[in-house]
Amino acid sequence: MKKIKVLNLYAGIGGNRKLWDDEKVEVTAVEINQDIAGVYKSFFPHDEVIVTDAHQYLLDHFKEFDFIWSSPPCPTHSKLCFSQPVKRYADMTFYQEVLLLKSWFKGKWVVENVIPYYEYLIKPTFILGRHPFWSNFNVEKKEFKNIDVSRSTAEELSEYLGMPIPRIKARLLLRNCVEPKMGKHIFDSAYKKETQKLLSESPTSQTSPNGDFSKEKEQYYVAMPKFQFSLQRGVQLKW
Repeated sequence: MKKIKVLNLYAGIGGNRKLWDDEKVEVTAVEINQDIAGVYKSFFPHDEVIVTDAHQYLLDHFKEFDFIWSSPPCPTHSKLCFSQPVKRYADMTFYQEVLLLKSWFKGKWVVENVIPYYEYLIKPTFILGRHPFWSNFNVEKKEFKNIDVSRSTAEELSEYLGMPIPRIKARLLLRNCVEPKMGKHIFDSAYKKETQKLLSESPTSQTSPNGDFSKEKEQYYVAMPKFQFSLQRGVQLKW
């Protein structure tokens, strides 16, 4: 089976992506901050990392991918807005992306944000922990360990997430991460039916009385040649 082409938007340092299987995915990550993108690249050297505006990149390239994960900025939607003296318009970026993907994208997609201070304009598909998600596939409810990210140190967040401490803005970047186990649970849910179908069609699947299909799975995922990276300067910066 060919690798799943994944677009990881507003990638940050890649908490959601940490536990995705490199044998199964080919990831393009988009992050507008070059320093943060550099941290992501150091964590995931085999991913293509593009430094540009994720919102525009989605519009220009959404047809090129099999799976899209988007985590648009959330500060103007958060309940913390109640405590902020200066009021701002809510950024409608993520609703625009939900409508675009829902209407025109043929693959699997998920958009993540925060529980807002207002009533949802578009009801989320599911909620896990402190995150509502909009998607075109079902995800089973699952409990994940939670800590108070607002009060935790960078060291505590690093241990909780299983992520290295970034060399810059460590506490902020770790606070903004999606819990890696949650990211894996969601990604696996997107392809659960396909995986079950492949296993059921395996010629040796009927010869595994203990239900261990690990060997059968291996025949469906063939490692691709190592990806070659280059740094391109211009409108977009790629690694």
